[in-house]
Amino acid sequence: MAGIKSTSSSASKVDTKTISTHIWFYSLLLTLQYGAQPLLSKRFTSREVIVTSSVLACELAKVICALILMAKEGSFRKVFKEWTLVDSLTLSGLPAATYALQNSLLQISYKNLDSLTFSMLNQTKLFFTAFFTYILLRQKQSIQQIGALFLLIVAAVLLSIGEGSRKGSTSRDPDEILFSGIVPVLVASVLSGLASALCQWASQVKKRSSYLMTVEMSVVGSLCLLASTYKSPDGEAIRQHGLSYGWTPLTWIPVLFNAVGGILVGLVTSYAGGVRKGFVIVSALLVTALLQFLVDGIPPSLYCLLALPIVMTSISIYQKYPYRLKKKEV
Repeated sequence: MAGIKSTSSSASKVDTKTISTHIWFYSLLLTLQYGAQPLLSKRFTSREVIVTSSVLACELAKVICALILMAKEGSFRKVFKEWTLVDSLTLSGLPAATYALQNSLLQISYKNLDSLTFSMLNQTKLFFTAFFTYILLRQKQSIQQIGALFLLIVAAVLLSIGEGSRKGSTSRDPDEILFSGIVPVLVASVLSGLASALCQWASQVKKRSSYLMTVEMSVVGSLCLLASTYKSPDGEAIRQHGLSYGWTPLTWIPVLFNAVGGILVGLVTSYAGGVRKGFVIVSALLVTALLQFLVDGIPPSLYCLLALPIVMTSISIYQKYPYRLKKKEV
């Protein structure tokens, strides 16, 4: 019996170590993807390209990549044999629709707030992700992890100030700022936290394949996007010029890169959860600043340099001090 227990314990340690390695690997790749994406999009996507067409192309690329990966790991036939419409709508359709609504609210808010205010308020999604993760999965945070989240918010605010200082703010009517700017971005942050927690719940509790969720969410997201183009400027442009207007072979580079990022988001959420994804996103802002310096010669701002050690400290604390159940005294 002792030998069996020892073998079981060793296997458990190996599995934990393997999962931890996967978490760091996927998080690193996602950080690099998020960080490089703005530069790739700016360099290889012309202004004539219709935004909706690039988004749809990205979703299509995600579906193709996910299907290829499912076929490679041998789960393709099993997953779709057990597939049901009810499970699909519940586990993937709900977070996809939530993300779609969130993106619409962000577009409204972005037009009515200066970039600094928008970026700072948008960081509250980190807290809402932790909140909904606790509500749906009962995943508690230690005192140290809560402190790490606070440090991450501080770093995100510093990075936002650095970005916002380059762009002037416009004076608007206070009521318009409140109801068309602040309220939409806060509601979008709540929805972002909820959708992230729903994805984590589906992958970790319901054991939904992250690749299958990528396919389902891409399909639902594309349908929502197509529905929104009925009376939108993008829809009118597509009807006049076609989906491929302004495209060149190089346009596919940021599209495919973004599609890979979508796959990585699913893997990071599946292995590590939505809160860890927040650390990845903020870390990616630093990667963007570094790449801008290396590629375009734009030096990082003082705020970026101040944020760097804060992000590193917050990641270290969050990783080192996970929540532990208190042992009951006998």
